[in-house]
Amino acid sequence: MGAYVLRRLLLMIPTLLGIMAVSFIVIQFAPGGPVEQVIARLSGQGDGTLERIGGGPGDSGFQDSGADSQYRGAQGLDPEFIAQLEKQFGFDKPPVERFFTMLWNYARFDFGESYFRDITVIDLIIEKMPVSISLGLWITLVSYLISIPLGIRKAVKDGSAFDIWTSGIVIVGYAIPGFLFAILLMVLFAGGSFFDWFPLRGLTSENFDQLSWPEKIVDYFWHLTLPLISLVLAAFATTTLLTKNSFLEEIRKQYVMTARAKGLSERQVLYGHVFRNAMLIIIAGFPGAFISAFFTGSLLIENIFSLDGLGLLGFRSVLDRDYAVVFATLYIFSLLGLFVSLISDLIYTLIDPRIDFERRDV
Repeated sequence: MGAYVLRRLLLMIPTLLGIMAVSFIVIQFAPGGPVEQVIARLSGQGDGTLERIGGGPGDSGFQDSGADSQYRGAQGLDPEFIAQLEKQFGFDKPPVERFFTMLWNYARFDFGESYFRDITVIDLIIEKMPVSISLGLWITLVSYLISIPLGIRKAVKDGSAFDIWTSGIVIVGYAIPGFLFAILLMVLFAGGSFFDWFPLRGLTSENFDQLSWPEKIVDYFWHLTLPLISLVLAAFATTTLLTKNSFLEEIRKQYVMTARAKGLSERQVLYGHVFRNAMLIIIAGFPGAFISAFFTGSLLIENIFSLDGLGLLGFRSVLDRDYAVVFATLYIFSLLGLFVSLISDLIYTLIDPRIDFERRDV
């Protein structure tokens, strides 16, 4: 197992390099970088989205028709000021040099400061992390608590009326996008056209610090209800179907027939023999499910409900072309995702010692 873990750790290096390189190249072609954003704000041109007129990756390549400036909207600005902006954001260096400098800093976990916020990137991430952790943790726990018993029941009652109508609910839940369901919940229950039962933004009320502990708990879950329901919908559907299919596959195997032939009850067969093997893929996938809900599933929901977490941070950073935050979060989340994948494999071996990854090709 030690050799397998070492190989996986070494493979993380080229994987991470590939992710960062592709993202860096794509960014070079994106119009309206941080320099353009500052120019646009100074000239009152809005979001600073500019027209590229040529050049390869990393070229400034933005110019107004008939203007000498490299950037559209920069007419009348001191060229030295433009040069200072480029130096401030690091665009006075060639793209290759910027890329390897970024990798060297990231290898030492030096992520620098946000372009447009007076705070280091790592402090900014830590500041926004509690909201995303709350969402990711509760989504995963609630979806597992509902989906596993339901999936087992559906496997045992396969083909019955219960299985059919619950499958209909699961399919509908999977088909409806979470953000669309979130908007529906807002209209119905958050002061839209019908009821005003739940708050529209944030995870706590403005007077949260003045509340007693029981009141704080109630207030927290009161704010969490609508975002949680919106996010659980798709996760609940996926985990339910995965649990059902996993149990069905195990129930049809020879060792189950042997256990029944020995006179064991259905409960003993199901929870004494089938459960451990069927739950292998579910339990091992728990870290990945949490990370998925933590980093990706909450982006639109955080925007809809104005939750100041990592999803909203990433969305605003992309809009503002705050590349320091964009690349740092990409690096951290990619690295964490690779480690979680390794942890999931190790959990497989802990649950079922018969699995030996060392004898397999990575």
